[in-house]
Amino acid sequence: MRRRQLPGEPEPPSKEALKRQAHAVQALADRLVAAPEATLAGLDLPERLHDAVMLARRIRGGGALVRQRQFVAKLMRGMDLEPIQDALQEQDAERQLDARLFRQVEGWRDRILEEGPPAVEAIAAEHAALDTAAFRRLAAAAREERRMGRSRGSARELFRAIDQALRQA
Repeated sequence: MRRRQLPGEPEPPSKEALKRQAHAVQALADRLVAAPEATLAGLDLPERLHDAVMLARRIRGGGALVRQRQFVAKLMRGMDLEPIQDALQEQDAERQLDARLFRQVEGWRDRILEEGPPAVEAIAAEHAALDTAAFRRLAAAAREERRMGRSRGSARELFRAIDQALRQA
């Protein structure tokens, strides 16, 4: 039941708006529970919230986990959530950057294994600090292994070398 609104007083939030807000806090609480330890350590969480998050991580499933996640959200309701959101968004951005770099390295490795020396020259042209002689040797060994149908140890070495070169660039 709504109380009577006084003139000049702002409109109280609707039930639907309150639900949306509660669901957003719950989603943020779930992301906080799933966040890595390093992210949690970087946040200045109240002790009670930190303990609740750590307990939620130890619970393996069932109704107890649901209740603990809801408790974490309840503790978060009165807080300023912006630092938590910023830290989790930064973590997501880092994860996306790592995934993009991984796909790029994978693409270069596959291209080098398919095309051979022209692909090595292409990556060397894009990244000047690259040791092209070492890349040629790794590419030749990996292509030979692929042709013979043997283990892919050289392909893994090639992948690591490309990864290291792209991370330095």
